[in-house]
Amino acid sequence: MTFPFIPFAEGEALLDWLELTQALADAHDLPKAEIGDTFLYRDPDTMLTRSAWIDGLGMAVKTANIFPRNPQMGEPMIHGAVCVYSDHDGSLSALVDFHLVTKWKTAGDSLLAARRLARPDSREILIVGAGTVGRSLVEAFGAGFPGARITVWNRTRAKAEALAAELPGVTVADDLEPAVRGADIIVTATMSSDPVIRGEWLQPGQHLNLIGAYRPDMREADDEALRRSRIFVDSFDTTLDHVGELKTPLAEGVIARGDVIADFYDLDAFTRRDDDEITLFKNGGGAHLDLMTSRYILDKWQAAR
Repeated sequence: MTFPFIPFAEGEALLDWLELTQALADAHDLPKAEIGDTFLYRDPDTMLTRSAWIDGLGMAVKTANIFPRNPQMGEPMIHGAVCVYSDHDGSLSALVDFHLVTKWKTAGDSLLAARRLARPDSREILIVGAGTVGRSLVEAFGAGFPGARITVWNRTRAKAEALAAELPGVTVADDLEPAVRGADIIVTATMSSDPVIRGEWLQPGQHLNLIGAYRPDMREADDEALRRSRIFVDSFDTTLDHVGELKTPLAEGVIARGDVIADFYDLDAFTRRDDDEITLFKNGGGAHLDLMTSRYILDKWQAAR
């Protein structure tokens, strides 16, 4: 039996950001995913496998081989792939490029939340972080909020300028605080262990979308930002006990478990009560989102054949 390999460029040419957000929403109507992560180590290298099974959608195993010394040899630090399996008989349905799945999963996850929580008339979008994820966020939020002006801020301004030079219409912010105060939507994609967003900067009606922190020692927003916001996450299982953004404030009593209102398995709760409230979304990811995204990519690939 043959199965397709879906490479990055050929796969991406078929995809649409708004279609993906709908596919993610639809997949959360299915039974809750079973997920599991495995780490294997050979100093300084790591092999991470993330697996998920959703009844009615199938299975996926995403492997990331992280070799920190690769860039010294002119190689990417991370190699990997996603295997998608049939829910019917467990057979291999496709092998999908790792970077394609990761890009569209990460940005699509946050766009789904923003389309439900941000004010529909949002016209000023600030992307904090000008790395690989920042680039994909410009694409995704540009599609989700057509006509909005997108500004990028990065600790190293030259990196933000390089990104803006490649993406027409994107401008660079000089100072973070006024950029945050003037935005309708703030999306963070940094690798910071200390908060870069301060709650005192937030203005009524804003939506704050946090992506970068993924370890217990990482945070992008301070306690005041959490206190002032209505809080949502993509997955309780991958955020509450795993990411410093929520794990630390919960442990210290800054917020209570009931302050985290809903995850994507209760999308009907992802609504604004009024135009003045501040909403906060934490993107924690998870293998189930890799599966949902991979299945969307495979469906588009098959439909084009």
